[in-house]
Amino acid sequence: MSQPRSHLGRQAAQSSSIPFFLLSLLLWGVAIFMVAFMALVIYHRGPLWFSASATAQREAVQATQPPAEVATQPEESQPASLPAYQSNLAVEALDRGINWHTIIPTRMRMDVARYTVQKGDSIFGIAQKYDVSPETVLWANKDKLRDDPHMISIGLELKIPPTTGIYYQWKDGDTLDAVAAKYKAKVEDILNWPGNKLDLTNPVVKTGEYIMIPGGSREFQQWLVPTVWKANSGASRAIPGACDVPDGGAVGSGSFVWPTANHFLSGNDYFSGHLGIDIAAATGAPVYAADSGVVVYAGPIGGGYGNMIMIDHGNGYHTLYAHLSSINVRCGQSVLQGNLIGLAGSTGNSTGPHLHFEVRYMGGFINPWYVLP
Repeated sequence: MSQPRSHLGRQAAQSSSIPFFLLSLLLWGVAIFMVAFMALVIYHRGPLWFSASATAQREAVQATQPPAEVATQPEESQPASLPAYQSNLAVEALDRGINWHTIIPTRMRMDVARYTVQKGDSIFGIAQKYDVSPETVLWANKDKLRDDPHMISIGLELKIPPTTGIYYQWKDGDTLDAVAAKYKAKVEDILNWPGNKLDLTNPVVKTGEYIMIPGGSREFQQWLVPTVWKANSGASRAIPGACDVPDGGAVGSGSFVWPTANHFLSGNDYFSGHLGIDIAAATGAPVYAADSGVVVYAGPIGGGYGNMIMIDHGNGYHTLYAHLSSINVRCGQSVLQGNLIGLAGSTGNSTGPHLHFEVRYMGGFINPWYVLP
């Protein structure tokens, strides 16, 4: 009876182990499925999770840093639009146009230039071309011009110094101090002028050599038409050909008009070597009396003036008109302001037609620009 019970026990144990085995297998299957599922989720969503995690970490780190060290960079840069500027204040400024032509500075000239006088030239115009004073040109050419700007003629070759001043030929016995004092200049200016090429430690100039005296000047030896006075004016007849003028006659107002239709220059302006102005006028252009008065000279005259008229205005003023091609008045004739007195030309020493016009007061020269309207 014992064996049958033992056999029955084994059968019962075996029948009970089958469900346990199936349960274990099921649990392992579920576990494997869960692991596979998690692996699949991590595979597909892992980079995004790590990126979000890294971003969260960076934000956490940046939150702990001072604001000045936090660098922000927008994903897209958009240009900011500024509001239109409006001002109720008046703008004071110079309106300058664009100059497309640039003047390139030239190298400083050190040597004396040679210039041949052309038709229409004047000492004043030549000096402007070379950026020196007209006096400088006259002083450098005294042997040819004798300090008279009207002595130029077409084809004459002139020396043009490199700067304003005296172009001087050194003489035996000269010293820098004496030469500088004679021409109202400074010794240091002579020494420092590069074109003189002087040794500052031992400046020696040989006799016959030329040097430049920058800023130097001297008196002119000018040939001037003397002022001719009417009778009873306290002066005598000064030049041959001057008129014997009777008492009386027209008297000026002291107010002047232009003696030509043109009101601009064509030649020399007024300067210390040219005590009048050269007004633009073609040959045959009418010349008018600048004010009322009496003609005290009418005819040709030396000194480069050519045909000339002088009018005494009876109030201390005289006017002079030179280089005329024709004279339309006579000595002693009274003329009124604006009357035709002659025609412009190029007689005497002249490189082209124009009117040389002078104004004098009590025998002294006045710049015509001071009295012309």
